[in-house]
Amino acid sequence: MTDTGGADPASPSPRPPPETPVPETPAPGAKADPRLIAAIVASALFMQNLDSSAVTTALPAMARDLNVEPARLGAAITSYLVALTVFIPVSGWVADRFGAKRVFMVAIVVFTLASVLCGRASGVVELIGARVLQGVGGAMMVPVARLLLLRQIRKDEMLSAMAWLTMPAMIGPISGPPLGGFLTDAFGWQSVFLINVPIGLLGLVMVAWKIPPVAPSNPGPPDHLGLVLIGLALALFMFGLETVGRGVVPPGLPQAGLVLGAVFGWAAIRHCRRAKRPALDLSLLRIPTFNTSTLAGSLFRIGAGTSPFLVPMLLQVGFGRSASEAGLVSFATALGALAMKPLARPVLKRFGFRQALIGASLLAAVGVALPAAFTPAWPAPLLFAVLALGGLFRSLQFTALNTLAFADVPPARLSAATSFAGTAQQLAPALGVVLATTTLEVSARLGGRHIPAEPDFTTGFLVAGLVIAASAPFFARLAPDAGEAVSGHGAGPAKRLPAE
Repeated sequence: MTDTGGADPASPSPRPPPETPVPETPAPGAKADPRLIAAIVASALFMQNLDSSAVTTALPAMARDLNVEPARLGAAITSYLVALTVFIPVSGWVADRFGAKRVFMVAIVVFTLASVLCGRASGVVELIGARVLQGVGGAMMVPVARLLLLRQIRKDEMLSAMAWLTMPAMIGPISGPPLGGFLTDAFGWQSVFLINVPIGLLGLVMVAWKIPPVAPSNPGPPDHLGLVLIGLALALFMFGLETVGRGVVPPGLPQAGLVLGAVFGWAAIRHCRRAKRPALDLSLLRIPTFNTSTLAGSLFRIGAGTSPFLVPMLLQVGFGRSASEAGLVSFATALGALAMKPLARPVLKRFGFRQALIGASLLAAVGVALPAAFTPAWPAPLLFAVLALGGLFRSLQFTALNTLAFADVPPARLSAATSFAGTAQQLAPALGVVLATTTLEVSARLGGRHIPAEPDFTTGFLVAGLVIAASAPFFARLAPDAGEAVSGHGAGPAKRLPAE
């Protein structure tokens, strides 16, 4: 990954930003507490993240009930991820056209109803169809939720709001596996999906009640060709990533998906750089803070995305501990993330984004690499403490990255920025899992083993730590005063994000 420092090196001369509509603005006199808005929006994101991680735990039970091989049910995960990734780029346009609050509420309804259909599925085809519908709802929830929040807050409120919004991304993937195991054992795999119903209904009521209304605008026609090219590129690429080496499709198809995904991706980039209103606004990368938080931030997220996969696998496969024990120990990362929530704002105000991102990335790299030293002799409390410490620094980094991304984005381009950032953030964790599985497989083969053992997990954690550390030099290229209007570091004035 090459950081461009805010410039597009492949462009011979800067082209003017694409025409954009007047952004949504809150209704006159409507001003809610940004922490309340963030908490309400975060409840829907928690539902999505919890579902994504809990389903994996329930797969063996689902396979038994549906009378299929567990490997075939990998399509239930792949179909959701593909739908989620494909529909994120259009979310910004839909939010502008129909109103962010309205689209967000519809997305919650779609995701909740699709969860009911998943729980009532009696066959693989029905389950995959319901998961695709879930992915469509989820694609609208993530970036539109962030856009809905950004429309309502000032820059000096952004850090506090983003700290609340970051929690679901940290807690959901960690709490999902133990909760999914408990629900599956106690009530059946259907409950993993049906738990979304009360969460979705509560979130829907709170959004309708507490979040101020916003008005739609006229963003013009969507970039149909760009959306098709991006959709094909992401769908094929995600299909390749999710099926390669798993034996769920005929040999050669995953590799073909990756190659075709790269070809369509190249075509999509060429088109989006020339289109007047592109589906993916690459000119946003000329904004240094957005560039760094998106590109260098993706490198960080890839390394961090290995941890939720590697830690439970090490505890169960490497140390022979039960799924419930592994889930409880892994939950330490979420507790560390929660502990960082009240500390993020003073840390960023004291050090600024540049120093905080450099320091947190290096400390997070150490935190991710430390489990390489774990052995079966380590007591659970010590394992818990190490993982909690790692979660602390990763939480600071996620909050800083999510905030910095929009610190200098003009209000009229927030919709495009949330779609762009959402697409990048969705791809990174998937690439993190691929990095983890590939490292384990290569290490095991080099050691003459058919099943990953402790030395292979050691390699996996060390490689993940190196990937995270590699993001630090890119953060060092930020200006010392980058995002100071948001962090409060220095004398930068606080400005309201939406047009007054």
